[in-house]
Amino acid sequence: MAESLRLDKFLWFARIVRTRAAAQGLAEQGRIRLSGRLVERAHTPVRVGDVLSFAQRGRVRVLKVEALPARRGPPAEARALYSELTSGAGGD
Repeated sequence: MAESLRLDKFLWFARIVRTRAAAQGLAEQGRIRLSGRLVERAHTPVRVGDVLSFAQRGRVRVLKVEALPARRGPPAEARALYSELTSGAGGD
């Protein structure tokens, strides 16, 4: 397995966004921070241990990358790829 994966592919494989085009747009609009650095490229490499922070559906999400996927699997498999660090994540 690869040591890194494109940011847009990770977001799509992990089912954080519905389409790869949406993932590319999110990254290229400069709306994602990767381990504290602002990202403006969809091809930015993501590695295990990186922390992603971005706004989604009216709240800020902070996710730690736990594993890199080889494919876009079912939702249960996708949830194992990251851990949610956002405080109060289930408070809606």
